[in-house]
Amino acid sequence: MRLFIVATGLLVLGHTGFAASTVLRAVRILDVAHGTVISPGEVLVEGARIVEVGQTVSRPAGAEILELGDVTLMPGLIDVHVHLFLHPGAEDLQTVEESVPQRTILAALAARDDLMGGFTAERDMGTEGAGSADTAVRNAIDQGLIPGPRLRISGNAVDILGGHEDATKYNPAQHVLSNADYANNAAELVAVMREQYKEGADFTKIYETGKDRYINGELHSPYQYTEAELTAAVTEAARVGKRVAVHATGEPGTGFAARAGVASIDHAYQLSPETMRLMKEKQIYAVPTFAIAEYFAAHAASEAGAARMEDGLRLHYAEFKKQLAAGVPMAVGSDVGPFPHGTQARELVLMAQHGMSAADVLRADLINGAKLLNWENEVGQLKAGYLADIIAVPGNPLNDITAVERVQFVMKNGTVIKSAK
Repeated sequence: MRLFIVATGLLVLGHTGFAASTVLRAVRILDVAHGTVISPGEVLVEGARIVEVGQTVSRPAGAEILELGDVTLMPGLIDVHVHLFLHPGAEDLQTVEESVPQRTILAALAARDDLMGGFTAERDMGTEGAGSADTAVRNAIDQGLIPGPRLRISGNAVDILGGHEDATKYNPAQHVLSNADYANNAAELVAVMREQYKEGADFTKIYETGKDRYINGELHSPYQYTEAELTAAVTEAARVGKRVAVHATGEPGTGFAARAGVASIDHAYQLSPETMRLMKEKQIYAVPTFAIAEYFAAHAASEAGAARMEDGLRLHYAEFKKQLAAGVPMAVGSDVGPFPHGTQARELVLMAQHGMSAADVLRADLINGAKLLNWENEVGQLKAGYLADIIAVPGNPLNDITAVERVQFVMKNGTVIKSAK
């Protein structure tokens, strides 16, 4: 082992490569699929992969033994809705005042913070005006140049003229750019997607609804693309083995997205019974993003604004319970960026507080998250052959889900990134 310092001055650990094998020993190991723990637990890692998992594992000659103590070993966390190119503060001003090079540096630091928080895989849902700069961040992580989670990236999101992320509140004579790429019909959608894929995007993120308004306790959110237009986008993505995710909060946009066959409906504040039925049937994931709504309510500019946001959050929690009862599959995404990177495990806690068992939240995060990112059979479980993305949390997260907010140990690709020892 050797010690090195990352930009924050945090002491972390990294393998020199002298030990061919590593055995992690802990009081418990999480079996995600069955929602149980194995005690005691050991994991044998060779190179970047897990070789063996159990109460005891083989000890090859020269293996390094890491005694982690009274913790639970579990797969690295997955966040399927992040914004590496955003940080706390006015989002619209960030994208106007900060250059793309500056934002890329901040995104690299955000990726490091997420990794140190235990998130070893993420889906970046739009650079908010930084174009394909996320390609450079992803590639630098993959090449081992900077620390961060393994990433699926989208480049800019896609939006209509005057849509959810367009700069509609500014003086039009200033020609302030949209935070998304414009596409106003099916042909333009396909053209934009092809350009984004050329620049390195792994999937497409589309704004399907917005802006939202609550009137007499009901959500009103105009759709941006028709079902036929979304179907064209899904078909184009599938042509090259990719997927479409949508920002969509209410009907009819969420229904259009479900019928078109998108991979996920992110935010999903209100869904009709028919949309929920289709999502269950097609295994389209809802990604609730409670943590960002909670943060905005707590940091509202006025008491009236906070009250409106809290009312919306209460409605969202109630709708979430309906979606669970209807069997809508869930994945875990926090919308981190407007609140501090590395703190988004709060999303798992909120999902457990508002209707899911801890075991179900962890399955939604790890198993469903891996499927949504197309890394099924690679990450999300501690199993032989899977990538050695492993974290340790104090206690038993099945009994206290808040343990995921106190990650003590992080391994990615078989390399120890963070350790309390």
